[in-house]
Amino acid sequence: MFVSSKGSSGKKDPRSKANADRPKPSAAVLQRKDKKYLWHPFTQMRDWQKEDILIVRRGRGVYLEDLQGRRYLDGVSSLWCNVHGHCVPELDRAVVAQLKQIAHSTFLGLSNVPAIELAEKLISIAPPGLTRVFYSDSGSEAVEIALKMAFQYWKLRGKPAKAKFAKLTQAYHGDTLGSVSVGGIDQFHEIFGPLLFKTHSISAPYRYRWPTGDDPERVHRESLLEMERVLAENHEELAALVMEPLMQGAAGMIDQPSGYISRARELTKKYNVLLIFDEVATGFGRTGKMFASHHENVTPDLMTVAKGLTGGYLPLAATLATEEIYDAFLGEYAEFKAFFHGHTYTANPLACRVAVANLEIFEKRRVLQSLEEKIRFMERRLSDFYRTPCVGDIRQVGMMVGIELVRNRQTKETFAADKKVGMRIIGRARQKGAILRPLGPVIVLMPPLAMTVRELSRLLEITQESIREVCEEME
Repeated sequence: MFVSSKGSSGKKDPRSKANADRPKPSAAVLQRKDKKYLWHPFTQMRDWQKEDILIVRRGRGVYLEDLQGRRYLDGVSSLWCNVHGHCVPELDRAVVAQLKQIAHSTFLGLSNVPAIELAEKLISIAPPGLTRVFYSDSGSEAVEIALKMAFQYWKLRGKPAKAKFAKLTQAYHGDTLGSVSVGGIDQFHEIFGPLLFKTHSISAPYRYRWPTGDDPERVHRESLLEMERVLAENHEELAALVMEPLMQGAAGMIDQPSGYISRARELTKKYNVLLIFDEVATGFGRTGKMFASHHENVTPDLMTVAKGLTGGYLPLAATLATEEIYDAFLGEYAEFKAFFHGHTYTANPLACRVAVANLEIFEKRRVLQSLEEKIRFMERRLSDFYRTPCVGDIRQVGMMVGIELVRNRQTKETFAADKKVGMRIIGRARQKGAILRPLGPVIVLMPPLAMTVRELSRLLEITQESIREVCEEME
């Protein structure tokens, strides 16, 4: 696609025929090589060695296709990043056009056109008051940057004691050590405890398993009282509160009550603590608006974005900051107030160019407006899942859905880990033609925004059938 089969003379390159004639390895050979050479993320590789693994060959629209030509609905947007589908002509053209200019040059001491254009677009759609864009390569790094900015900000403002962070329990902000420190999922993070810095925890408003009962008003009130207590007691040493707004994704889609994020903003201002919103998962339409912050018109001091930023094409992330934070880093060269952070591929032109094209599609296709019907359809259809006894709770914000499974609905007893209920359900769904992903006993749905109502209907049908069949087998 990107390389011509002709040389500079216009004659056919003989290498193209050699490549065409080269036999393609069979699925069996590729499976053996995968199991011999690769180490997959968040995967127990002993189990992987025994499984018949799915190898994706290509994608078209909201479908993935394996080596045998079987198609699967991409029910989790290729880990929450695909937006408009696979092989989108506008995005393909953007990558090709940028390749004809330059693939990469350093952002340290230089700039590039796509990075400038993208920054302008991001600021135009971000919550008002966020005025500066610092690029990086992943959501984890964007969070690391926000933490370091907050820490250094208070140093530069003459308050070095404000050096710790508050977080929500069940939080997930990535897998680098700083982002793990402000995370809160023991299954992922507990083993690394000796490597992490200390934080102050605030109970996530996990309504379904709130210790004093699942009344929404009570959960709302008590969770925010705890937030205020933590901030009031520790504000002199707190640099920032870090949180995922509206929906804690990797926790199993824990949704927050209405008014929760706006109250978090009020409290952080009251106690002079910065507010960092991690919108890596919730950004770019996933909650029904461009950013989760927009639901309550909240502007954090720092905001991180990634995943859907490039429409699922290339790695790119950004940390957005207010002018107040940016100004604190300004000074004479010899003062060394600069923000000393950066990586080789910061503001990669290919990624920035496709991100610009991604945001143009949002405008041209009126993507956010088209989501209203889809979100309402999913709400209606998901309510039917409660007919299956093992469905304990369903949490939805926009196109983000978590279906929590229980062994006993009355007691909310969960399935034992060795039952692998989530893994069995996604395996069954794969047989029926859909790719899902479990978070423990929670089945997660986060389809591409481009998925039609008809395709959503089929995805939900497969999900419900798979849950019902596996749960009946476990009775």
